[in-house]
Amino acid sequence: MAQTSFAFDDLSAPLPASPCRAPTGHWVVDTDFQTGYGIGWDHARHGLLPPQRHLLPGNPLRQGWQAGRRAFAGRTRPAHAEVQTWLQLRIEAWEQGLVFEDLLVTPHFLKQLGATHCPVSREPLNGQAHVVRLNQAAGYAAGNLAGVCDRVAKALPGITGPSALAAARQASTSEDGLFRQLSSEEWARLAGLVWLATPLPHEDAAQLPLRALPPNRVRVLNPIQGLQVWLTLQMELDGWSQRLNRLAERLPEASRLAFRVFVGGFLPRVWQSGRPVDAETLKQRLEDAWADARVLRRWQHFALQLSAAQTERLLCNALSLGVSGRRMQQHAAAGATDGWALESGGRTEPRVRARVQFRPMLRRKPSTASV
Repeated sequence: MAQTSFAFDDLSAPLPASPCRAPTGHWVVDTDFQTGYGIGWDHARHGLLPPQRHLLPGNPLRQGWQAGRRAFAGRTRPAHAEVQTWLQLRIEAWEQGLVFEDLLVTPHFLKQLGATHCPVSREPLNGQAHVVRLNQAAGYAAGNLAGVCDRVAKALPGITGPSALAAARQASTSEDGLFRQLSSEEWARLAGLVWLATPLPHEDAAQLPLRALPPNRVRVLNPIQGLQVWLTLQMELDGWSQRLNRLAERLPEASRLAFRVFVGGFLPRVWQSGRPVDAETLKQRLEDAWADARVLRRWQHFALQLSAAQTERLLCNALSLGVSGRRMQQHAAAGATDGWALESGGRTEPRVRARVQFRPMLRRKPSTASV
């Protein structure tokens, strides 16, 4: 995918540094101002009015928008739905002090997140998806974003995998079967998605069910879950048995029986009501098969026999065999979370500033040369 930055790329109108005089005799360059100014500038570039709350005098976003209106008068770019989502997400990140990785997260990238159904509620999205961060301790970055329905988007802030499971238990014991407008099954699927985007110890990740398959462009950070996804996706089209047999041949001999026992227990849960009539129904059957306690126990028995290093090698072998009708791209561990800002919980440094020393010019006294 092309890595293109859409921010501050018009050389005819350079971004001002917005200096303000500090009492210590320095100029202070506020990058928080630059971020807001750039968002306003891109609103003007696409002929869009910023939200009313950012149109007050002195607001950096308003200043960027006003400057952009002068620069782009009569030559704005189209404001497609993905452009509007892109600008909205940048505003959300700016307001919350969260990192927005603008090298990969572009309107083109957001268009690729499109899905017909919410991966959590399973209801049709009808073009009304809310793009959210799955890992709430990471920023707005490629691999951490997915489109969900309105109910899920409202329930997600602050949620982790364990807290989502706790919410599932609360929903199962409530009178209406809901907790914060989500059912127990929906909370379980949300927990599954959050875990896919959360770095976990190998032993912990190996014990989790795959209650929700990763939406397009979501990065599966834990290798054992990547193997879990690959195995599940094999059932989508014909030829799965040949691919699974080829993978079994590459397993350590001691693990082959546990692998075949898992596959033998998983398949009946998928096909027990006959062949699904459409891809969405098959996807839901594959996810629901992981809710069976016996399937999970058989998976855990197999997965916990593999070390982290063995899983890495096995996943490489699996990916070389392909995935029916899909493309899975492997990222190096060091670069899989580039731009996520996991070390700071997804947050930017508070009002990061660079100080540049200045020296006021001294007026020279007139020379008094003698004749």
